[in-house]
Amino acid sequence: MFHAVGTCIDARLFKTHQHPEFDLNGKQKPKVLVVDDERDTRIFLLNLLNASGFHPITANNKAEGLQKAVAERPSVIILNMMMPQKSGIRMYQRLKQDESLKQIPVIMLSTLDREMFLKCHNLYGHKACEAYQWIDQFMEKPVEAQDLLTAVQDMDALGQA
Repeated sequence: MFHAVGTCIDARLFKTHQHPEFDLNGKQKPKVLVVDDERDTRIFLLNLLNASGFHPITANNKAEGLQKAVAERPSVIILNMMMPQKSGIRMYQRLKQDESLKQIPVIMLSTLDREMFLKCHNLYGHKACEAYQWIDQFMEKPVEAQDLLTAVQDMDALGQA
């Protein structure tokens, strides 16, 4: 135990703060990569996932997201599809084409519902990526916290099986 200004601090909590990828029992938390260009969304998801026993990693664009996906090998990726220059869409396509990354479940977030997203994508002359047929999870923004946590837990369990 550590004591600081009359407060007792458990040594395990201090260790976890220094190493957020481990829980209080020293077990590695599942990594979740959040890729979103909206700062408020990244902060909200970082806090939500951290408080729920996950190790969140954030990126604010496609390039950073792909780099962190390769380096961190997350259990689940939460990806905003509607980022500037279609970078969310392009990142999804790259993930599903990469042999070492395509097995990572992706939860897609969009301000459009799934059907409208696919219609708009086709409207602009883009052939729907074959991988869109097997979207792991598609959620409309604003997303309900409990629904997202359930999806992350389900995707993490799927990846662990």
